[in-house]
This record gives sequence, structure tokens and C-alpha cells, in this order.
Amino acid sequence: MPDIQHGIEVIKCNVQIAPTAPGVYRMLDKNDKVLYVGKAKNIKKRIVAYTHFDKLADHIKRMVAEVDRMEFIVVENEAKALLMENDLIKKLEPKYNILLKDDKTFPHLMINPNEDFPALKKSRGARKDKSRYFGPFASATAVNNVMDIVQKTFQLRTCRDSVFLHRERPCMLYQIKRCSAPCVGKISREDYHKTVGEVISFLEGKSTNLQAELSARMEQASAEMDYETALLLRDKIRSLSSVQGGYNVEYVDLVSVDAVAVKKHKNMVCIQVFFVRGGQNGGNIPYFPKQATENTEEEILEAFLSTFYAEHAAPKEILVSHKLENADFLEKALNCKIGFYQKGNKAKIVERAKQNAEAAIERKLAETATVEANLYEMQKVFDLPRIPQRIEVYDNSHNQGSFAVGAMIVATPNGFDKKAYRTFNIKYTENTHDDFAMMKEVLVRRFERMSDENRPDVILLDGGLGQLHVVHEALKDYDLSGITIIAISKGPERNAGKEFYHIEGRESFALPFQSPIAFYMQNIRDEAHRFAIGTHRKKRAKSIYKSQIDDIEGIGAGRKRDLLNFFGSVEQIKAASLQDLMKVSGISKKIAEKIYNYFHN
Repeated sequence: MPDIQHGIEVIKCNVQIAPTAPGVYRMLDKNDKVLYVGKAKNIKKRIVAYTHFDKLADHIKRMVAEVDRMEFIVVENEAKALLMENDLIKKLEPKYNILLKDDKTFPHLMINPNEDFPALKKSRGARKDKSRYFGPFASATAVNNVMDIVQKTFQLRTCRDSVFLHRERPCMLYQIKRCSAPCVGKISREDYHKTVGEVISFLEGKSTNLQAELSARMEQASAEMDYETALLLRDKIRSLSSVQGGYNVEYVDLVSVDAVAVKKHKNMVCIQVFFVRGGQNGGNIPYFPKQATENTEEEILEAFLSTFYAEHAAPKEILVSHKLENADFLEKALNCKIGFYQKGNKAKIVERAKQNAEAAIERKLAETATVEANLYEMQKVFDLPRIPQRIEVYDNSHNQGSFAVGAMIVATPNGFDKKAYRTFNIKYTENTHDDFAMMKEVLVRRFERMSDENRPDVILLDGGLGQLHVVHEALKDYDLSGITIIAISKGPERNAGKEFYHIEGRESFALPFQSPIAFYMQNIRDEAHRFAIGTHRKKRAKSIYKSQIDDIEGIGAGRKRDLLNFFGSVEQIKAASLQDLMKVSGISKKIAEKIYNYFHN
């Protein structure tokens, strides 16, 4: 048993030497394993709290009892402390920290006002240029809805630059009044940029001010007898009025907020995030943190905000379901307001987020129960030594032997573990028409890198007895104890649900038609097939693309981009004359001759 008094003495000794500056502290056990990572505005004041042992929660008492050493890192401010804490938690996954699995990227709308005729685009992932970004939105559907409103109201272009630069007449979007056709000069650069400013105001939630400004401009245009401009402005005002009339009354006075609510229910924790931007509902998304059931809802919420907004840009205000002890620290670190409301529209939104969190828990529990039941049935049907915790499913894909790949997906009691998926470019199999040889290569390469942490309970092969025998022969020199290898082959007339299952030492058999376990086995097999096909297609597309441009001497990423922007496609580059190629910025006569000769010899 850990020595509680020893842990308290360790912390008391560290209080004497702890810095009074903002930073991060780490608690380690006698084996130098990190138990906990925390942040503080004043490290000394923060760790003093751990010496008041009687006031600590039970799980914190257990942590203090294990502490043998502490480490401190001083940083410039609260923001740096938050970022460093998040990095260390993700890297070390300490035993007593609340862990958030957050590998999501959210869609945004983006526009670059520095371009001559900026396009409104959807974006996901890193921000790499000087464009203005608006969001995030929880789903592609939410971002598409807002984009549709902007198109109807402001008629900005949405086409790719390569299309825009080579149009000779307006497209269909101009005919249905969804685009102002800057590609063919239907609108001046000056007027287009006025519209860009209007779009930015709208996406920033300033539609009321924008409507007043448009009304004033309409009256002025009318007074100057510029009736065409007045009519265009009138249509924009009507569209904006229509949009505002469709606002949810709970969102209409909100500019840029996230509503974050936490709920503990039936020994499970869910955090629900609602995105609201300029009166528009940007959707919502649930999170299920790990190692959180012993913490209070306030502690969970604070840990979530620290982790989530270290990775994602914070809005102007975050509405929260619980009053937070360290709200002032988070406000300084995130440069936003943390709002806790008990009445009004903001309180209603948070309450709705809390209700959604509870509903998400109920759904999660139902899904988990279904998977657990299927895994229990799988143990019985396939005579497994225990309920499987890791199932690896393998499949191959190729196109008449070309672009051959092997794929592995992983299924667990918590669903598909997509971070554990792997692809194998077939390197050593000379005859890539030979599925047996490819599967042998994939499994051998997988077993060469196997460790105790990623050792499977079940290996499922997409194939029949032949695949099964080949894999057993390939893995005969490896330790297969506790691992069951199953092959699944198509049934009569290749009907789904009538597959045969093959295990060494047993007669082949089929599962009861349309039984839950049959559906589960089909589902994980189909996921492997989907992943293998998708990987193969990406490899094929990349290879085709590369073989036509990247193999040309002197053509790097920059020149390739310029060529595609100018001509629009590889086919157009192939068809271009030498003189046309020389018109591209950065393409000299010598380079143009290399490109022309590559495609015509």
C-alpha cells in the first residue's frame, strides 16, 4: 500500500521550493511514472491545496499517497501554461488526469479578401494563409446551410480558381442568381469587394447593422436614379430579412458563442458542445472523456475547456453549465469570456446542451450493450478463450495486380479504433494477382511489429480455407497462443448473411441467417473491405497523377500548381501548345519544351 504520509511530506517539501509564477507541475511516483499534470497561475498556491488532505476527494487522496517526486515548468503566462499542460497530458496520458480523445477537425468557411475576386470556400484542418475564417461548424451539413444562405443573398463565386480563370461565359449559378459572374466581368472589382465586406459582416453576426447600411445605400441609389443598383440592394435586404425571420429566437442575440454542458449519468460522462455563430446554429457534438467518473462535473468541465480550446480557436464567449472555480484563469488563457447564466436565452441553450448530453449517454450505453452482447456471442460461437478486446480484420485490394495494398482495421468493445487502422503497400510479393501471397506478406509484416499492447485476440481474414492455411503456415514461427484466426468466405450465390466461417481444427460452418452475431461479423468484414478499397483508390489516383506531372524534370510543387491553375486539368496541359505553356508564370521556354516533349514523345 502507498504511504499516505510520505506523499503529503513530498508535497510539503515541494511547496517550499515551488515557483510563484504561472506554469505546469507534474506529480510522479517512485518509478518516475507521471501520475498527474496540472497548470496554475501561481504554482506554489495551487499545490498547497494538496496538503489539506482531509478536504481532498477520494481519488485525489489515492494520488497524493502515490506521489514520490514533483517537477515544475515555469512559463510566461496562462495561455502558455494551458498549451503546455495539454501537450504533456496528450503525450503522457497520466493516470489521474481526465483524458479527452479529440481527433476531430471542424469545417469552417473561409475567404481571402486580398484576392481580386475572392471565393467563399469550405475549409477543414490547419489555417495556412491570410484568409478570414468563420466557424467552427459541427458538421458539413451545418456549414453547407450557411454557405447556401450566403450564395442566395450575396452571390459570391464558389468555383475553383482554375475554373474561374478560364470561363468565357457565365455558368448556371449566374442564371439562377446564385453568383454575380465576376469571371466574365458582370460585376466590377470595386462592387465585388463591397459585397465581400457585406459577407464578412454577415458571418461575424452583424446582420442588423448590415441591413441598416444596405437600406441607406438603397435610398441613396434610388435618389440618384440608379435603379438597377437599388433593386439589387433591395433583394439583398429581403434575403437578409428572410434569414433573420428563420432564426431561432434563442440564438438571435448571440454573435459568437459555444455552449458547453457536462452531464454524469449512469456511471458515464458526456460533454456536449453547441456552436452558435451570428444567430445561426452551427450544430453540436458530444465527447466522452476517459478517467472522469470520479471527478465532479465542475472538474470535468474545466479540464475539457483546457484541452478542447488548446486545440481549437475559442469564440468570444463560452457558455458553461457549471460555475468554475478557475474561470478567471481560463478567460486569460483563452482570451474570451466564460459565462455562467441561470436565466435568459443563454441559460436555455446551455440547458438544451445538458439535455443532449444525457440523451447521448443513453444512446452510448445502448450501443455499448449491443456490442458487448455481440462479443459475448462471438466468444461462444467461435469458442474463444475470452471475450475479444481486439479484433483485427484484414483485406487486400488491387486492380488487375496494380496498386496492390493490404489493409487492417481494428474492432474493440468501444467500436472501431480508427487510430489503429493500418495499410500495407505490397512490397515483396512479385505476383500481385496472388491474393494468398499478398495476405501472407501482410500478416508476416504485422507480426514482426507486434507487441503486448497491440496483440489481437482474433484475426479475421476475408477469404476461405486457402487463406486460412496460408496464414497459419506463414505464422508458424510466431507465438499464436491466445489468438484465434478465422477466415470468412462468401456463401451460396454470394449472398450476404450466408457466409461460411473457417477455423483450423473445426468444420466450416455458417451463422444463423440474419442473427445479430451474423450482422456484426458482416459489419466488421465490410468495414475492412471499405477501408481497403478506399486506400487502393487513393494510391491509384496518386500514382496516375504523379506519373503524368511529377516525373517531368524541373517540375516541382510550385510549377505544378501554376500549371493546373492556368489550364485547369492535366488533360488540358497535355493538349497545350508550346506557346501556351510559355504563357504560364514561372514556365520558361526550356521548361515548356520539357513538358511538351514529355507528353508528345
